[in-house]
Amino acid sequence: MIQRIQSIFLAISAIAMFAMLFLPLWQKFNPETEQRALLTAIELSYTEGSDVKQHIYTFYIAILAFASSIISVGSLFSYHNRMKQMKLNMINSLVLAITIGITIYFLFEGEKMFEVSKQGQWGYGFFCVPVALFCNSIANRFIRKDEKLVRSADRLR
Repeated sequence: MIQRIQSIFLAISAIAMFAMLFLPLWQKFNPETEQRALLTAIELSYTEGSDVKQHIYTFYIAILAFASSIISVGSLFSYHNRMKQMKLNMINSLVLAITIGITIYFLFEGEKMFEVSKQGQWGYGFFCVPVALFCNSIANRFIRKDEKLVRSADRLR
């Protein structure tokens, strides 16, 4: 049923990953030299003032975030088949883990762009992935709990 508690967690997971597409993941700024490195789900850009010095496409992050959002929605509407829902959530966990890995890889690439001693700042978009992973895990837990309840009720008949 779509009104179960796991539906809320799956919806939060889908919304978080969709929001990640539009939020900055990480940035590094030096006010003295006006150097800026900005990582989004689509690109990693390095600018000095208004000049773009380096531009790396990170569309892999956007593709994985969108895929994760679609998988969460697919799992949300697969409430008739709890085993399929659990499998989709496991696949989604894998996609989310890969998303974190690729994001951290590009973050380290951004750190190297200028002034290695200065640390960058995490953006709101980066925290969307752990939130989605947490919500996905909690949803899977509630789905498993429902499955056990149904199986125990079948056993009593």
